[in-house]
Amino acid sequence: MTELKEITSGLQFPEGPVALDDGGILLVELARGALSRVHPDGRTEMIADVGGCPNGAAFGPDGRVYVCNNGGYFTFSEVEGIGNVPSPNPEHKGGLIQVVDLATGDVDAVYTECDGKTLIAPNDIVFDDEGGFYFTDHGVAGGNTDNPGVLYAKADGSHITGLAYGTEATNGIGLSPDGRRLYVATTHDGKLLAWDIVAPGEIVAGVAPDGSHGGQLLHKAPDGQLFDSLAVDGEGWVNVATIVNGGITSVSPEGEEVIHTPVPDPVVTNICFGGDGLGVAFITASASGKLYSTPWPRRGLDLAY
Repeated sequence: MTELKEITSGLQFPEGPVALDDGGILLVELARGALSRVHPDGRTEMIADVGGCPNGAAFGPDGRVYVCNNGGYFTFSEVEGIGNVPSPNPEHKGGLIQVVDLATGDVDAVYTECDGKTLIAPNDIVFDDEGGFYFTDHGVAGGNTDNPGVLYAKADGSHITGLAYGTEATNGIGLSPDGRRLYVATTHDGKLLAWDIVAPGEIVAGVAPDGSHGGQLLHKAPDGQLFDSLAVDGEGWVNVATIVNGGITSVSPEGEEVIHTPVPDPVVTNICFGGDGLGVAFITASASGKLYSTPWPRRGLDLAY
């Protein structure tokens, strides 16, 4: 693969990249509580102060940007030889889904709970063609069957429902090119899971007496490796940001092939596609606070919005 190009540095734990038509990248900075824009020349500006700890972002059907904000689930500290590293925040109270108007910078809360239970730490988000979105709640871990780790909601704030329970620190989320499969990465155990979608906001899942979540295991990272967010490309490969062995782990649609692309950062958190023909990958390297780009061997996937 072509050598990585550093677009910018000095970001405060970047995540949630979204490619813009002008060649820039929209992303969140967890440690800054910000939704920011990185211009093609590397210049960075804050678009909105969303507070808390924003974790993921995506354009919705109304042209606004929907943000998964974990509400300060993490605190950040400098670790010698690594960089900026998150750790659990004992004072954390809960997270939310926000929406940001890029023209004004106005920020509104859309969801703070599901079925009367506070969202713990919303993490990553993907919209379907129907105007709804799937998202993960990273704070659901340890076989917790009371709160869903995978959820679905409508952009207008009228409906939210839990889909999969008994998960372990759900993180990255994405849809197959035909919109019929949902992919989710779980952080601590390094798993890539898949569910069949039977209708918008309905997956073949549920929770069994043993707390299992109904997802199909596509890939398990080597012991000691952690999975973060992900993006599906145009050929249906699931490209998962990988921590410890920093890079992108690309898994073929049915899990038969696995390719690891190294990135010089132990805390690689996300990937998106943009550029000419969606042929460029943009990768957030969060310990070092950098954003990289590189040509990708497969075309990216057109997102719903």
